[in-house]
Amino acid sequence: MIRRAAKWIGILFGIILLIAAAYVCYVVFSYSRIEDLQPIQTEGNAADAAVKTDEPYTIVTQNCGFGAYTPDFTFFMDGGKQSWANSKESVISCIGKAAEEALSFDPDFVLFQEIDTGSTRSYQVDERAQMISDFPGYASAFAVNYHSAFLMYPLTQPHGASNSGILTFSKAQISGAVRRSLEISTGFSKFLDLDRCYSVSRIPVENGKELLLYNVHLSAYGGSDDIRKSQMTQLFEDMKSEYEQGNYCVCGGDFNHDFTGDSTQVLNQGSNKEFGWAMPFPADLLPSSISRCTDYEDTDLVPTCRNCDVPYGDDCMTFVIDGFLVTDNVQVDTVRNIDTGFVYSDHNPVVMTFSLTEASS
Repeated sequence: MIRRAAKWIGILFGIILLIAAAYVCYVVFSYSRIEDLQPIQTEGNAADAAVKTDEPYTIVTQNCGFGAYTPDFTFFMDGGKQSWANSKESVISCIGKAAEEALSFDPDFVLFQEIDTGSTRSYQVDERAQMISDFPGYASAFAVNYHSAFLMYPLTQPHGASNSGILTFSKAQISGAVRRSLEISTGFSKFLDLDRCYSVSRIPVENGKELLLYNVHLSAYGGSDDIRKSQMTQLFEDMKSEYEQGNYCVCGGDFNHDFTGDSTQVLNQGSNKEFGWAMPFPADLLPSSISRCTDYEDTDLVPTCRNCDVPYGDDCMTFVIDGFLVTDNVQVDTVRNIDTGFVYSDHNPVVMTFSLTEASS
């Protein structure tokens, strides 16, 4: 009897091992990276054919957190508990609020990050389609930032398959757009960091040059110092090259770095706690022709992101990791981090007004 029981236990254990091995093979062999320099199909009919120099424009950047991050939401990869949004209705509501907030600034350009198009975690809601319907009169360009096989972790609520991207809107026609792949980890952590990119949307300027909008969402989980440096260097060199050709560059998004370099301490009572995804922004890598836009209108620093190990409240750490970079031929007039109370995302929007100078290099 004992031998028979041991035999069946051994068979059951073997079956479990085979299933586990088959799942690992599925994850490994289904993994693929999107090719660099992939053209992006643009959609929509913009109100304007081109932009002008010495004309004020407004741009908004917002990480939408795949529609999951209500104030009570905590994320398992930040040390919290949840891996899915609260409900499909909550996802639709949060994405709608993100669009409404951005539109309240009557923006000429909007850069959204973490827009899901068919993910388990966001109940298969096509957030891209929802956003496009909210922005009539804008041209748009969507780039897949990362995609993954069905992830079985955490076991209590598997994160599932993810398809997420970055979405750019423009009131001026986008003449062309491209997806630039970024270097990521080649080890096991690549299955966590998945794929990373930025998009570049080209907008004609009446003086014959181009305005290039860079929409970025850099690595958070699984990135090393070398990976972070490589990603930043690629982005900076790309912008520098376009600037040297006389074009105008505005880059916005989620940099997953402490954008001011000291917001972790300023916003958290001098805390020295380190977060691998919120290391100080590498200002020393910036070419002389590119600047961070940190001359905020507000006297007190407003955070753009919260850590999601606990619900939003007094014990929640906050940071500035979202913002804008511009080349020297772009005149920045105002920049503001908007305090939304993190009611629909774990990020706050950043709003900037700017103009293009007639004299370009």
